[in-house]
Amino acid sequence: MGCSAYCFHCLFDHGTPVILVVSSKKVGFIFRLLQLCIIVYVAVYVCWYKRAYQERDSVISSVSTKVKGNILTNSSAFGTHVWDTSEYVIPPQGENSFFVLTNAIVTQGQTQGSCPEIPSEFTNCQSDSDCKEGLKEIRGNGVQTGKCVQYSETIKTCEVLSWCPLENDTVIPKPALLSAAEDFTVLIKNNIQYPKFKFRKRNILRHINSTYLKNCTFNHKTDPHCPVFRLGDIVTESGEDFSIMALKGGIIGIFIDWSCDLDFNERFCVPKYSFRRLDNKNPENNVAPGYNFRYAKYYMNNENTETRTLIKAFGIRFDVIVFGMAGKFNIVPTIVNVGAALALLNLMKVICDWFMLNCLSDSEYYSKHKFKHLKPKDESETFSFTDQSSYGTP
Repeated sequence: MGCSAYCFHCLFDHGTPVILVVSSKKVGFIFRLLQLCIIVYVAVYVCWYKRAYQERDSVISSVSTKVKGNILTNSSAFGTHVWDTSEYVIPPQGENSFFVLTNAIVTQGQTQGSCPEIPSEFTNCQSDSDCKEGLKEIRGNGVQTGKCVQYSETIKTCEVLSWCPLENDTVIPKPALLSAAEDFTVLIKNNIQYPKFKFRKRNILRHINSTYLKNCTFNHKTDPHCPVFRLGDIVTESGEDFSIMALKGGIIGIFIDWSCDLDFNERFCVPKYSFRRLDNKNPENNVAPGYNFRYAKYYMNNENTETRTLIKAFGIRFDVIVFGMAGKFNIVPTIVNVGAALALLNLMKVICDWFMLNCLSDSEYYSKHKFKHLKPKDESETFSFTDQSSYGTP
């Protein structure tokens, strides 16, 4: 038969499946084992763990916080001083975060004038020739006047125009000035919504009233739904010591997980809280540790001169991070995943056929009965068996 005749003959061929039952313990065991694996995968992983039959949506959130507490301190910088919320929470309102002052270096009575620069390899001098008038050292505290003046009995530095006296931040108060801030509490109000499902909720749950809110404190075991947190407990649960962290400050993450299955009643959709330190505390690579910034309080002195108190504030910044996914039954992903499961089950037959035709000792016998080529009745041979080589033999 020529090539053209063969192609013409194949054009009018039709393939139809023939059921061939093979009595083989090996093939049967592999087939049932693969079926079981697919069923377990679909039932446990796809349906139960991944909930692939659900439509998903991401949480949208807003957060507001309110810190409460008072501290009485007696220090050389402030004297006897009562600290309230307006002083140690900076700024009063933050976006998904709040900062609590725990330690401070205070430089009082600063006025505009000239004074010796703080000693360093860039500011030490022996004569006026070592200083350059108008030089603005990036790491310095002012603009040089070109004079070399006495800083102490043994050290001379370049004079600068600046807020004088200059801040000396080399000595940090120990223990921390506001180490008692661990007893402060913070109320976190969190509103969330899943727009796709028109679902809204907040972390102050329905059973929480004003009386309960004034007396409860969050605890994972005894009161996991109270939105009032003790700062010391937050730091402790993040694996840190508050008294140590208060010295130079740091950053703590407050994580609120709103992962919900909306196929159940909405009362089961509740926030889950966890805490973690976010800034670097690795002692091997911890340049510029902690968290700090400077701010000033301005006033006019008795001589009607603008004066300020400079404060280098150390403290803990608490970042409230809200995340979560919600799912609800939807027919479209259900059909898609059922179809995928059926396709996998059909694939098992192909794998078992390949194993039967290539790995068993009777593969040639199975191959002869697997492929059947049927010719028309009016031809000399009614039918014949042809060994196809598409699967191959070992």
